[in-house]
Amino acid sequence: MDGRITVVEGDITSQDTDAIVNAANTTLLGGGGVDGAIHRAAGPELLAECRTLGGAQTGEAKVTRGHRLPARYVIHTPGPVWHGGRSNEAELLASCYRNSFALAQDVGARTIAFPTISTGIYRYPIEQATAIAVREARRALAAELVQKVRFVCFSHRDAEVYRRELATRPR
Repeated sequence: MDGRITVVEGDITSQDTDAIVNAANTTLLGGGGVDGAIHRAAGPELLAECRTLGGAQTGEAKVTRGHRLPARYVIHTPGPVWHGGRSNEAELLASCYRNSFALAQDVGARTIAFPTISTGIYRYPIEQATAIAVREARRALAAELVQKVRFVCFSHRDAEVYRRELATRPR
């Protein structure tokens, strides 16, 4: 396992990394789950800044300041809704990670924390989503876009899926 990639169980809003990623909706104006938690913890300034961004398409990413969060930046990326794998979901999810890593590099963020993107209300199967997340993290580290990646899982079950995936050799 690569020591530059870690898995923790906990709250992404408490992560002291240069950037955290928000599993946002396309409006970028807050919502439920991780998105709502990040907006609540960052304060109303985050919503005000997000209103200036004009939303984002699925797979895109946009960056704001962290405001009241320990992280300096929040990278917002709308993940795909799962439709059985018939609607380009894998490529869209990979784009979420690639675009997030590119923005992290653009703002000088060397450490980044990700939630499990699209696996909640968007119903993306956790095992498939995790394989994509880990693959893209390994690629970003190899390209030196960032120095450390942390996957922050809300549940023990999800964290175990990430740990198993990280124990496998890169595909």
